[in-house]
Amino acid sequence: MPRGQKSKLRAREKRRQAREENKDVKGAQATVVEQEKSISPSSPHYKENPQSSSAAGTASDQQKPGKGPSSTAAAAAASSTRSNEGATSQVEEKPNASQAQASTEHKQQDLVENKAIMLVRYLLFKYQMKEPITKVDMLRNVIKTDKNHFPEILSRASRHLELVFGLDMKEVDPNRSLYVLVNKLERSCHGRVNDNTGMAKTGLLMTVLAVIFSKGNCATEEQIWEVLNEMGIYDGEEHVIYGEPRKLFTEDMVKEKYLEYRQAPNSDPPSYEFLWGPRAYAETSKMKVLEFFAKIHHSVPSAFPPLYEEALRDEEERARARVAARAHPAAMASAHSRAVSSSFSCPK
Repeated sequence: MPRGQKSKLRAREKRRQAREENKDVKGAQATVVEQEKSISPSSPHYKENPQSSSAAGTASDQQKPGKGPSSTAAAAAASSTRSNEGATSQVEEKPNASQAQASTEHKQQDLVENKAIMLVRYLLFKYQMKEPITKVDMLRNVIKTDKNHFPEILSRASRHLELVFGLDMKEVDPNRSLYVLVNKLERSCHGRVNDNTGMAKTGLLMTVLAVIFSKGNCATEEQIWEVLNEMGIYDGEEHVIYGEPRKLFTEDMVKEKYLEYRQAPNSDPPSYEFLWGPRAYAETSKMKVLEFFAKIHHSVPSAFPPLYEEALRDEEERARARVAARAHPAAMASAHSRAVSSSFSCPK
């Protein structure tokens, strides 16, 4: 193939990928909006006929250890595949055959992604209605003729639920293939979908808590906004999902005690910083937040040694506190019993 034609093909491929990436991010954000609107129990016949969404999204970018998560919760949740180096070389050598193969693979990935989005909406509805979730129901009501792709569809849907909505999908009965959705904030495990923080805000809050933890349990306002800006959330700009972000983080979440927002000590001119609030410590843990942080980076908690060691120490301290809490009532009961026994004993 002439060199000039190869260069044109490479340039065309780069332009196509750029257009796809931009469309995917916007589509992922639109998906979250649709999911927020569609999980109302008033949606007629939703159980039997979950509606499809055509939006697809991008996977979160791999980050270096210690950096805060940089992808949007929506973009991190809606994963998509990209052409690799081998595919690019095939475009150069055999453009027609390669394009046909890429088109087939793209259609298959679109099918899987769209089914995953449909499954997310179905699972959110089941969660809100507090109805059991079974594999049989998922296959019958959502997957239908695409049963061969069920494992991949379920995997993508689970990732969407975790990174966008802060929900973990757990199989509680393998024999019956029974699943439950568990909110990462313990308070909301049995709560409604539309609680005070909002489903999408739970994932965003976990991201901010992860940034604070990764910065030594205290992140400057600039560090938080740097990550939020990379997520497409800007100070002073109304967000279609989260509303006015400054109010959300410096007022709403502070009032709900998930975050602490304070002036940095000895700062002149004044600067501000974020810490975990008491409710965050009560409803989640450093290990859970680190797991969320690692998932964003397509990694595992142990890949971040200093954070992992701190999270392990936190788990040990929490375990000791639970043991002490259980022991205290027992000790009180024993002391009360001795006191009552002594008061009824006969004088010598």
